[in-house]
Amino acid sequence: MAKKTTMQTVQGDTQSRHVLGLSGGKDSAALAIYIKSRYPDIHQRVEYFFSDTGAELKEVYDFLDKLEAYLGKEIARLSSGKPFEHWLKVQNQYLPSAKQRWCTRVMKIKPFEEFIGDDPVITYIGIRADENREGYISHKATIKAVFPFIYDGLVRDDIFNILEDSVGIPEYYKWRSRSGCYFCFFQRQDEWLGLKRNHPELFEKAKAFEQQVRKKYDWKDGEVDAGGHGYTWSSQGTVDELVAKAEKREKERGIVASTETLPERWQDILRVAEDDDPEDQACLICSL
Repeated sequence: MAKKTTMQTVQGDTQSRHVLGLSGGKDSAALAIYIKSRYPDIHQRVEYFFSDTGAELKEVYDFLDKLEAYLGKEIARLSSGKPFEHWLKVQNQYLPSAKQRWCTRVMKIKPFEEFIGDDPVITYIGIRADENREGYISHKATIKAVFPFIYDGLVRDDIFNILEDSVGIPEYYKWRSRSGCYFCFFQRQDEWLGLKRNHPELFEKAKAFEQQVRKKYDWKDGEVDAGGHGYTWSSQGTVDELVAKAEKREKERGIVASTETLPERWQDILRVAEDDDPEDQACLICSL
């Protein structure tokens, strides 16, 4: 497992590569901004990167462009080289799930480990002092993990202050609690509803994935139906069923999910909202 180290130690390490993975989410972005402000010598050495599945929301790409301009450094875009549809076919149309996160392994972690190779690396991870999770840490012996927010005692409120004083909070947080792919299987019912309202074309694509028929190869007849589908994104039902439940709950509570009807700014509501349960986080390397 990667070794944990301190900020004091890494400041003097000029032999290792320094890398910081950006998810398009609030914590990793705040960490990059914090590093630039608090540790400018480290900022000069850090290689910022983003593991791009090609299935991110447009708001994520827009936010990364804004962050790149603020940092004054390029954010390397890593890729598996193939779209999600290719890897889904390799997996015989089985959709990824919380128990089978093949998308994280193939489209996020593998490109990252190819990016760093066998070089000695210090990786900066955006987990806060008030969180109870570890995130993705490589098992390579050549990698040291450092947690600046934990080391310096920064908590959730600090992250919002950092963002609001610089690049702002990513726009998708108006209706979504996580970074990651538009079809992320960790999305709550109201987030699927948010996807349908804000990106109806992506919602339809996510629904179409659930309806794909699985295939198998028969030596006599070639590719034939295997029977059944690749299951649903959620164990609670199809995306249509999830949205219907969210709409019903919304009507029962008398809530209209639009920024115009909210009594506070969506940024303020997000600031006081609870984090997802550690077991219900987006893929480990995505959510940092």
